[in-house]
Amino acid sequence: MRTAGGLPWGKVPGELSARVPAERRGPGRGRDSVRLLVSHGTEVSHHGFRELPRLLRAGDVLVVNTSATLAAAVDGRIGATPVVVHFSTCGDDGRWAVEVREPDGRGTTRARAGGPAQTEVRLPGGARLVLEEPLSRDGGGNGDGTGHGRGGRLWWARVAGAPVDRVLSEHGRPIRYSYTERDQPLAAYQTVFALPSPDGAGSAEMPSAARPFTARGVAELVSRGVWLAPVTLHTGVASAEAHEPPYPERFAVPEASARLIGAARAGRGRVIAVGTTAVRAVESAVGPDGVVRAAGGWTDLVVTPERGVRVVDGLLTGLHEPQASHLLMLRAVAGRAAVDRAYAEAVRERYLWHEFGDVHLLLPHEVPR
Repeated sequence: MRTAGGLPWGKVPGELSARVPAERRGPGRGRDSVRLLVSHGTEVSHHGFRELPRLLRAGDVLVVNTSATLAAAVDGRIGATPVVVHFSTCGDDGRWAVEVREPDGRGTTRARAGGPAQTEVRLPGGARLVLEEPLSRDGGGNGDGTGHGRGGRLWWARVAGAPVDRVLSEHGRPIRYSYTERDQPLAAYQTVFALPSPDGAGSAEMPSAARPFTARGVAELVSRGVWLAPVTLHTGVASAEAHEPPYPERFAVPEASARLIGAARAGRGRVIAVGTTAVRAVESAVGPDGVVRAAGGWTDLVVTPERGVRVVDGLLTGLHEPQASHLLMLRAVAGRAAVDRAYAEAVRERYLWHEFGDVHLLLPHEVPR
């Protein structure tokens, strides 16, 4: 298991988990009524998310992920045993990477051993899912030809009897974990930037850093001269238990967005990624000359402090568990001292964690050029 390493603030207290969306925490609240922790290097300040437009400046570019969230959790049975299938990623060969979990009696799930090969899972509507091979770095393959993946937890599977998009739309629900209070409608997991894909592709889990944005907030950003550069990265399922680094995911950086990013870098604008998924997408489109160009396909890039970032100047993201591999990316953007300082302050000031929680804006003191 790869982790971000020990953090001085230790485990996140359970009461700091955001259990319901912000707009369901009381009358008059909206998605944008979350708190915003801002780091300029190791200097920390506290804001409301609605202050974001005045914290940015004309010429900045926000890189946003347009991937829509799928209703990726589907009940099924292996023989007489109830299970829950989390649909993660569709490979080029039509198979799906899936995780088969077991119900925990509280409306969420816990991990279970995958396999063996040829295990059949009966799904609603007459569909059948057959596990074929684990996503193993030493032989399983991942459906994209790279050979990467995860052994044991995630498997490649084929679905027969009904198209997967129909199974998800008619019988699926958003994936949720035990820190949340109850199921929420799929709309609660869509961001203002989400665009349904014609081929039914999407993210198994919400690109949640963009969740607090509203149409009104986006309009204010644009009116202040902040540009939006849409990219797409379809996220797979995270590991709630193992905190593994991400496996290969589909991404696309359009030509228009690549040009916007290039213009910001040529001027005085900062390139600020909204979410770790946006960082992965745009950093996967950087050429050897440091220029972002239109690109797409599969990316297996893992951004670490050793690799660093080549284009991204800042990052807007949620708050991550101390073992999460996402923290390696945060350190690549802002440095370890800045991340440690911010997280210690977030715990002290009782910020809320996870996809319905508060957000963190990491900015440099000066943009290196």
